[in-house]
Amino acid sequence: MKTRVLGKSGLEVSALGLGCMGMSWAYGPSDRDECLALLRQAVDLGVTFFDTAEVYGPFTNEELLGEAFQGLRAKVVIATKFGFKIGQGIAGSLSGVDSRPEHIREVVEASLKRLRTDRIDLLYQHRVDPAVPIEDVAGTVRDLISEGKVLHFGLSEASAATIRRAHAVQPVTALQSEYSLWTRDPETEILPTLEELGIGFVPYSPLGRGFLTGAYKDEESLSEDDFRRRTQPRFNGEARQQNLRAVDALEDVARSRGVTPAQLALAWLLAQKPWIVPIPGTRKLSRLTENLRAADIQLNPADLKLIEDTIAATGFAGARYGEASLAMTNL
Repeated sequence: MKTRVLGKSGLEVSALGLGCMGMSWAYGPSDRDECLALLRQAVDLGVTFFDTAEVYGPFTNEELLGEAFQGLRAKVVIATKFGFKIGQGIAGSLSGVDSRPEHIREVVEASLKRLRTDRIDLLYQHRVDPAVPIEDVAGTVRDLISEGKVLHFGLSEASAATIRRAHAVQPVTALQSEYSLWTRDPETEILPTLEELGIGFVPYSPLGRGFLTGAYKDEESLSEDDFRRRTQPRFNGEARQQNLRAVDALEDVARSRGVTPAQLALAWLLAQKPWIVPIPGTRKLSRLTENLRAADIQLNPADLKLIEDTIAATGFAGARYGEASLAMTNL
């Protein structure tokens, strides 16, 4: 597996990471033993970068990684996140954001135990907390780094202004935000800011939550408790129909290059900047191996132009989140 360095941080990871959220949360039930096996197989295949968060489950995703990587800890880079307020009860429902310094410390201590490790390689603020100055957040993570409990600081779905303010207190190693062929928002302001400051970029949902693979053309292919079916405007109604037409067109491009739609989408992302490291998620070994082959695909300028022209001719429709979730981004 090829590797990349996230910005100027020196943090070297596999060119493609593995997003682990869907193994425990959001996409319906999963088989825990199969997920444990997949995580270990990913390491065998050269993946070194794994993404989780306390909120995934909640808590169970970190526990899954902690068990999977026993005896493998030196081979993996684990990224996790703080920043949500998780309520009590079986469901552990979310009740807003919380990045108070004392809460950050509580989350880190709990995450270390669940991950069965003595350090968190990359710690993200999951969502910006408007009630807590970002300087206080960055300062708290700076202290955790000095204590050896955290090695690198990251932000998720933060605005360029917030990134600059945080970076002035504690250098930001990576920003994680949604970016893919159907989510191009970061290109306007975020990517130039990251390049200027020497910060890496970790796109989540690089395959459009699976839609760009062409696997969800039948609406019934998503279970009733899959959050894409319940809360994702792009997966529903007229937007869905327009997006299916765009995916069909991109499938033609992929076929002409002898690759799968997923590989085309990931290779496109990798071609944007050398410090971009996508983290596609999956529960299936076949999908994992398919995705990892994208790291070896080189798209030339003609390929990239054809992809851009195809998207321009069809276009994608619908918001990537509902209003409440969108309001928590770009702060």
